[in-house]
Amino acid sequence: MKQLHFLVIALHFFAAGTVEAACGGDIPCELGDREYNILLPDDWDGVTPLPVMMHFHAFLRRGKTVVNHPRIGVETKPRGVMLIGPSAQNRAWRFWQDDPADIDFADAVLADVAKRYPVDQSQIYISGFSFGAAMAWRYACARGDKVAGLMTMSGTIPQATTCPNPPKQVRHVHGLQDIWMSLPRGQGHDATNAVALWRKAFRCGQGRISEHWLIRANTPATNIVWDNCTAGRKVTLDVHSGGHFIPKRWLGIQLDDLMGRE
Repeated sequence: MKQLHFLVIALHFFAAGTVEAACGGDIPCELGDREYNILLPDDWDGVTPLPVMMHFHAFLRRGKTVVNHPRIGVETKPRGVMLIGPSAQNRAWRFWQDDPADIDFADAVLADVAKRYPVDQSQIYISGFSFGAAMAWRYACARGDKVAGLMTMSGTIPQATTCPNPPKQVRHVHGLQDIWMSLPRGQGHDATNAVALWRKAFRCGQGRISEHWLIRANTPATNIVWDNCTAGRKVTLDVHSGGHFIPKRWLGIQLDDLMGRE
């Protein structure tokens, strides 16, 4: 039935002249010599503008990995959010410099999606894991006025980076024992330095510990919140005792918070 539902939606947009090519799920959408994958949410009516979450994949992965990941797509589908998984050239994002070409590619992906589907431009969310998290930070620094919320896991860029155009909201999670993209500690091994870039960009005040919890079995975590920033912006940081992984349900919790859902 779900396959039939997707076919009906695809035919509807084809008839309306908005779908340029059939793509979705494992079938990538082609964009020049690049591509990206999409995953539609459950029970979409085919008309209502969709919130979008664009997720940058980890090193050596691709967009197909994103839409099939058990801790990514499973969080967007029931929340009415379209998931977009762009694929990096040679499976590695170019985030080391301040203005990588991949920022332009991400812009082109969002523009192409908007040609194919009705998109709620006020709800563009950016996420990423590992190298993809670093790419998400770069994109949010460059295009923050378009980004309703940034959600990143186990990856950052240098905290001294200047972000003149930051996003509206930031949520980050990182493990103290991450050996692949280590948490950037500050003076005195200060773990809150992991989001120093955003706290500075948002001109936040003192942070506070919101709660202690288990991010998974035998892996305690601490949630730290800065909700005293300018223009209603907020930064949250979940620091846990584990390593390099995508926490189960974490993306869904952040989406609920950013979208004002219970």
